[in-house]
Amino acid sequence: MSVHTDNIFKSMKDVRFEQTISHQCGVTMNDSVEARAIAELMAHKPGITVTYLPAMIRIDGQGKIEFKMSEISESLGREMTPHLFEISTSTHYGRMVMIDDDTVVLFGNMDDAMAYE
Repeated sequence: MSVHTDNIFKSMKDVRFEQTISHQCGVTMNDSVEARAIAELMAHKPGITVTYLPAMIRIDGQGKIEFKMSEISESLGREMTPHLFEISTSTHYGRMVMIDDDTVVLFGNMDDAMAYE
């Protein structure tokens, strides 16, 4: 089994189901120039885990993850908007909120996200 799939393919006897709320959040992106720029930037932030998989990149965090379009734009070398950011993400978990034209936040705790409804 390859290193890339060690954490993905586990025997069902190794899977634990819990009735708790994790408060985790994250995005999965198709591997691309944009995704790599976002991942490289986010990897330096505290509490963020970046996982490179074949053809995909995952960015996971606890509580909330804040994506600043101005930081991503600088890293990417061209403009990144919240709408282009959403197009770059294949999927996400947690509540995604566009705070303003520069900030997209993923909340793991739905109560925290409700302040922006």
